[in-house]
Amino acid sequence: MKALAYAPAQPAGTEGHLLDLYVPRSEKPVPLVISTRGSAWLADNGRRDADKVAAELNPAGYAVAGVSVRSSSQARFPAQLHDVKGAIRWLRAHAETYGLDPERVAIMGDSSGGWASAMAAVTGDDPALEGDVGVRGPSSAVRAAIPFYPPTDFLQMDAHMPDDGAEFNAIMGITGGHNDPRSPESRLLGRTITECRPDEIAPANPLTHIGERPVPPTLILHGEPDALVPHHQGRLLYDRLAAAGHEARLISFPKAAHGTLFEMLSDDATRECAYEETARDGHCTPARPVTPTWTTVISFLDQHMR
Repeated sequence: MKALAYAPAQPAGTEGHLLDLYVPRSEKPVPLVISTRGSAWLADNGRRDADKVAAELNPAGYAVAGVSVRSSSQARFPAQLHDVKGAIRWLRAHAETYGLDPERVAIMGDSSGGWASAMAAVTGDDPALEGDVGVRGPSSAVRAAIPFYPPTDFLQMDAHMPDDGAEFNAIMGITGGHNDPRSPESRLLGRTITECRPDEIAPANPLTHIGERPVPPTLILHGEPDALVPHHQGRLLYDRLAAAGHEARLISFPKAAHGTLFEMLSDDATRECAYEETARDGHCTPARPVTPTWTTVISFLDQHMR
C-alpha cells in the first residue's frame, strides 16, 4: 500500500506526511517496524527503500512502514519529530485495518532518519513533544529502536569530523562544517546552531532527553570513518544510554562510510573488523568481533517485540 496519508500534506502537494506499508500474510496481527531514511532533513522522501527493508523483514513476520517527514525547507524543528510521532499514532489507530499489532512497534532509520529513530525512542509519549500532527490519542512510544549513524549532539559534531570536515563541506557546498549557517542542523533549527540559545538547540539533541523518560532497547550502528556524521555521535548515544542504565548495543564499523545501511548488513568489505559493545542495567561488556546481518536485526527485534 503506497502513499497513505497519516496527516494532511503540509504544505499542500508535498510528501512529508505520506507512508508506504508492507504487511506479510498472517492470520494474526503482526509487529511493525517503521523505516525512515535520511536526507540531512533536506528532502521529504524518508519512505524510500522501505520495500528493501520489507524484503528482509516481511519473511520474518514483521510489517514495515516507510515513513516520510517534512524537510527543513518545509518546516523547522520540532516539526520532524511531530511527524514521526504522528505516523506512529496513525499506524496504531489503524492497526486493525491493516493487520498490525499496535502493542509491538519499533523504529529504524539512518542519518537524519537515525536521528528521528533516536528521538522517537527517547521522547515516547512526552506531552511537550507530541505535537498535533494527525491522529491524537494512541501512544507514540516504541518498543525498540535501531538508529544507523545518527546525529545526537549537534554542537559536538565538528570537533570529531574526519579530516576536519573537508569531505562534508565539499558534499554540502559549505565551508564551516556543521556549525555553518547553511549546515543541515542550522537549516533544521532555522538558525546557525552556534548562535542558538540552549533552550533552542537542546530539545533537538537526543542526548538531552535521556534520563527523563523510559527508553526502549536501542541498537546503534555507526561507521568509524563516517565523514558526514562522526562516529563519536553514535558513541555519545551509547554511552549516555549505558550510564542511565538503559539497554543499548553499539556496533562499530572501522571500514564503513556514511550512507551504508544496507552494506553494513550484507557486504563483507563494509563490515570487516566490525565489533560490538553492549550495556544493560548499568553493566557494560567489552568489545567483541561481530559480523552483523539482517539476522542480527531480526534477532534484536524478536527479543524485544515477540
